[in-house]
Amino acid sequence: MRVLLVSPRFPPTSAADSQRLRMLLPHFAAQGVEAEVLAVDPVCVASPMDPWQADALPATVPIHRVRGRSLRWSRVPGLGSVEARCLGALAAAGDRLLNERPFDRVLVSSTAFGCFRLGPRWRQRFGVPFVLDYQDPWVNDYYRDHPQISPPGGRLKYALADRLNRSREPRVLQTCSGLIAVSAAYLDDLHRRYPFTVGRPSLELPFPGAPEDFERLEAIPPGALPFDPGDGLIHWLSIGRGGADLTTALEGLFLALKRHASASLLSRLRLHFLGTSYAAAGSGIPSIRPVAERLGLGHLVEERTDRLPLSLTLASLRAADALLVIGSDDPAYTASKLIPYLLARRPLLALMHERSPVVPLIRCCGGGTVVPFPSGESPGTLAAAIDHAWLQRDQYATPVPLDPQAIRPHTAAAQAAQLMDFLRRCR
Repeated sequence: MRVLLVSPRFPPTSAADSQRLRMLLPHFAAQGVEAEVLAVDPVCVASPMDPWQADALPATVPIHRVRGRSLRWSRVPGLGSVEARCLGALAAAGDRLLNERPFDRVLVSSTAFGCFRLGPRWRQRFGVPFVLDYQDPWVNDYYRDHPQISPPGGRLKYALADRLNRSREPRVLQTCSGLIAVSAAYLDDLHRRYPFTVGRPSLELPFPGAPEDFERLEAIPPGALPFDPGDGLIHWLSIGRGGADLTTALEGLFLALKRHASASLLSRLRLHFLGTSYAAAGSGIPSIRPVAERLGLGHLVEERTDRLPLSLTLASLRAADALLVIGSDDPAYTASKLIPYLLARRPLLALMHERSPVVPLIRCCGGGTVVPFPSGESPGTLAAAIDHAWLQRDQYATPVPLDPQAIRPHTAAAQAAQLMDFLRRCR
């Protein structure tokens, strides 16, 4: 089977939505699959570069890179996203590839949702079935259900984009052959919103991890880390976005430390929240430290909004004294970083909505302490639960054993087999 994989932001670009395919790509050949990648040239992508990610890509897999409008066009309203600037170039390159040789499937895996529109184009022109990988919702009711929270980019910009997305999504899904999502809740929402998708092949496929990534970290010098693991302090680390939907978990954590942590722990503790904004480097607005400052713990918290390259992210996870997974109050939220966090084998605390798929995953695989909370949970109640599960038992000093058999289905090698079996069923 020959598969065209569409991932606009692909290594050496360091972007979260390319990580599934980056990790799975070396394992496709063992599944009898000839894969080719269609991506945007890194010079057109507003993400940091991380050549370390590209080092392990299989040399036998062709990667076709296209150039659309350059990054200087991103200042023009409506051209800020990679799909707005490069969709035409991707379409033309895909037309050429599909005309030159037959492909059995197209898989679009990206949060640049405008690129999902390439699927119907190529199905109509070349008859090739296409599958969409929902790493986030394209259409999301979260801000409609929580009007008190301002959406990213502001209410007007978000409302205009939301209206456009709600118009485009059903047209794309009409001819889609299969759906993949990191959370079953995303699939349930799609089936509820578009009943014609019920019965269509669908697959819940959480974000994987690649144990082999950690075997290549010796190339990262200790001086490159965002903190000094040998300074005698206790470093707890969270890498990933912030946002108002994390407030419940953050307030619970900070209140637990303020009310229940020992003086000896607080005197040495430093909490690092890194890569908390999707904004361009240097322009992100802190969303986590202000919560800590409001609760009197600002002196313990460092927040850096700029995104980190994956290589530095993994090296930092391995060097930290403990890891924090701060969950959303959205039940559908699943943390893309979770499996790499578990594979880092450090003490780990996950604060997640009780209906998040992260809760049963950690309980099944081990590797960390999970403290679930329901919708509307008070920060004080959550703080008491964190104290009981994390502070009183000194869980922050002792890693929870990880079950190798339970974690195996979430590794890249196992997911590559699962994904290709699914694609063969999508016609």
